Amino acid sequence: MGEIKVSPDYNWFRGSVPLKKIIVDDDDSKIWSLYDAGPRSIRCPLIFLPPVSGTADVFFRQILALTGWGYRVIALQYPVYWDHLEFCDGFRKLLDHLQLDKVHLFGASLGGFLAQKFAEYTHKSPRVHSLILCNSFSDTSIFNQTWTANSFWLMPAFMLKKIVLGNFSSGPVDPMMADAIDFMVDRLESLGQSELASRLTLNCQNSYVEPHKIRDIPVTIMDVFDQSALSTEAKEEMYKLYPNARRAHLKTGGNFPYLCRSAEVNLYVQIHLLQFHGTKYAAIDPSMVSAEELEVQKGSLGISQEEQ
Repeated sequence: MGEIKVSPDYNWFRGSVPLKKIIVDDDDSKIWSLYDAGPRSIRCPLIFLPPVSGTADVFFRQILALTGWGYRVIALQYPVYWDHLEFCDGFRKLLDHLQLDKVHLFGASLGGFLAQKFAEYTHKSPRVHSLILCNSFSDTSIFNQTWTANSFWLMPAFMLKKIVLGNFSSGPVDPMMADAIDFMVDRLESLGQSELASRLTLNCQNSYVEPHKIRDIPVTIMDVFDQSALSTEAKEEMYKLYPNARRAHLKTGGNFPYLCRSAEVNLYVQIHLLQFHGTKYAAIDPSMVSAEELEVQKGSLGISQEEQ
C-alpha cells in the first residue's frame, strides 16, 4: 500500500521542486498552489490541471520527465471556486501574475473540462495555444448530477469523498494501477470539505463547451480503452466535438494513466508539443532540441498535413 508515496522518485520530486502558493484574488483565502519546474526563459509552458480528487503533485512523473528533456512545466492546484466563470477569471489573473501570455494546457477529467472552458472564455484574446485532454468531457450533464450540484456545499467531507471514490475502479487492476489508485485516495484525503465541494460543483454544474469558440486550437484527446469513470458516449462526444484532434489511445491506464502509464503519457505529450518546436510558442528550451529531431518533426508535420 502507498508504494508511490514512499518511492524514491516521489521523494526526490518533493525534495527538489518547491510548492509555491500564490494569491491573485481580492479574497486572500483563494490560494493557488503550484509546482513550476524547467527553464524560466520559456514563455509558453505546459500547465497541468488535476481531476476532482487530485492535487498538483499527481503529475510529478510528468514534471520529472519533461523538465529532464528541457520543457518548462507547471502543475496546479485550484483554490475554492464555485462556478466556471469565477475559475476562469482567477486562472487568467494567475497567468498575468506569472507573466505568461499564452500556455499549453493538459487537463485530466475536470481539469480538461476547465481547460476547455478557459480557452472558450479567452477566445477573443487567446491565452491557450493548445490543449491535451486526458479522460475528459465537454458537457457536465453526462454525470446526471446537475440537480445536486447546488447542494454539495452543504455535505460533510466524508460524504463528498464517498461520491468521488464511487468513480474509482473497484474491479481487479494491475499493481501499477492499484498503486495509482492508492496514491489518489491519499491525495483525496488531503483535500478539505470546501475544496472537494467546490470541485464537485464545477464538475456537475450545468455547463457545456462551445466548440466554435475554440476550433482553431490544436487538440490532442488522450483516453484509455479499459475501465474509467467516463462512458463511451462521453468519449464519442469529444471525438465529434474535435474532429481534427489528434488521438492518443492507451490500451490500459484506468482513471489515472499519468501515474500508472506515465511513460506512454509523457511520450504522447512530447508528440503533441513537437508541432510547436522552433516557434515562439515552444514549451522546450531550444538548445535541448536536436537538429535531427527538428527534421523528424518537419517530416511528421508534412505527413499529418497530407493525411488531412
